[in-house]
Amino acid sequence: MRLQSNNINDTNPKVESILIEMIRKLSISQRLAKTISFSSSVINLSKRAIYRANPGKSKSELDLIFVRLHYGNELADKLKLFLQKS
Repeated sequence: MRLQSNNINDTNPKVESILIEMIRKLSISQRLAKTISFSSSVINLSKRAIYRANPGKSKSELDLIFVRLHYGNELADKLKLFLQKS
């Protein structure tokens, strides 16, 4: 991994080097577990923000908003049709 310090970044380059070294020392399964955990946290935070911004919507409407924002209109429209047929 190379340092991201040349890009927009508020992490001190020395700290960033330490973090990169810590990641390198993890096993593949540990890296995967951390990635899955991080991804899950981001999804949950996104859903929570959507739910807070749309208090009058049903859970299925909120889920469609999530899909629309993250995966696009085409997939959200197809999902809506699929759910209506079910």
